[in-house]
Amino acid sequence: MPALDVGDITLHYEESGRGEPVLLIPGTAARGRTWRLHQVPALVGAGYRAITLDNRGVGGSGPARPGLGVADLVADAAAVIERVAGGRCRLVGTSLGAYVVQELLLARPDLAERAVLMASRARPDAMSRAMAAAERAMADSGVALPPEYEAVNRALQNLSPRTLEDPEAAQDWLDILEMSPTDWADEDLRPQLDVAVDTDRRAAYGKIGVPTLVLSFADDLIAPPARGRELAEAIPGASYAQIPDAGHYGYLERPDAVNDAVLRFFADA
Repeated sequence: MPALDVGDITLHYEESGRGEPVLLIPGTAARGRTWRLHQVPALVGAGYRAITLDNRGVGGSGPARPGLGVADLVADAAAVIERVAGGRCRLVGTSLGAYVVQELLLARPDLAERAVLMASRARPDAMSRAMAAAERAMADSGVALPPEYEAVNRALQNLSPRTLEDPEAAQDWLDILEMSPTDWADEDLRPQLDVAVDTDRRAAYGKIGVPTLVLSFADDLIAPPARGRELAEAIPGASYAQIPDAGHYGYLERPDAVNDAVLRFFADA
């Protein structure tokens, strides 16, 4: 597996295709390979070199140690851009990955050609604070949920009602989620839950000068479209698009619509 040492952490990444590089950063507890189902083939088919990254604590990357902050994940992404992509590149992130990208646009704008932020926000609200606190409390409780229960809970939180109305699609998702539970008892993964948008960053994001597309998913309960619109409004010149019939996992639920929006935005360059 290709890997990169950044300080005392090893980061696992994969790359496909040739052409201008695109770095894709996944959400909390997700591996870079989730992009390989739909987005990597679309990018490679359009002539790009797709680079996917495993965040700390998942896949082949090193542990997410206590005290992990977004600045650490920004430094990880910057190292991959400099040493794997070879410099300035296009960026795509979803959820936690989008938070990393938007902070990188402030810290290292020299490394970003264009950026797509999916399922993200610029500030917390009552529900996001409560959900984050509940997830941390559950992880620290030592309680192991039955895989069947966790699968149903994740489906309800992350998928569109339209997906769940389809018996075959709903069962496929439940099977996948049941077979891939999130082990928050793993001390190498748990610190990821401490990385979240916990302050209002709208004023800071007003300094971003990189062309940006914010993509929200119409049925997203975790990063509702209203928060995505706020994020786009905070970034000067940012574009905004909303994907219908999609929840927080919208890039997997409605990949054709997502890929079309990303490729059109990249082509505008």
